[in-house]
Amino acid sequence: MTERAELLAYCLAKPGAWLDRPWDDNEVVKVGGRIFAFLGPESGERVGVKCGPTRDVADEWLHRFPDDAVPSPYLGRSGWNSLRLAGAIDGDELREAVDASYEAVVAKLPKRDRPAAD
Repeated sequence: MTERAELLAYCLAKPGAWLDRPWDDNEVVKVGGRIFAFLGPESGERVGVKCGPTRDVADEWLHRFPDDAVPSPYLGRSGWNSLRLAGAIDGDELREAVDASYEAVVAKLPKRDRPAAD
């Protein structure tokens, strides 16, 4: 089980990452103005991340974790999934999903908006 606060801190430790609340109390983490992690309200039990460039690739998560992974509302067709924090997906895999989402979003940013490499 991964705690939400721990995952939020992990997201915010990424170069150029910052917290935003674009919809009421829903928290998202952005880089270069684009979201790479949806954390929802503080009571949230899921993280929304880009799990692949296509729906077919992202569906691998649904097959591996049928009780803990679902396509993200509105963004699912673009490869985004919502992953349950307190389920069968261990902390290492959740962090790897965040890493992959972050890298996918950074790769699509204009070079001028990409964070400097450490």
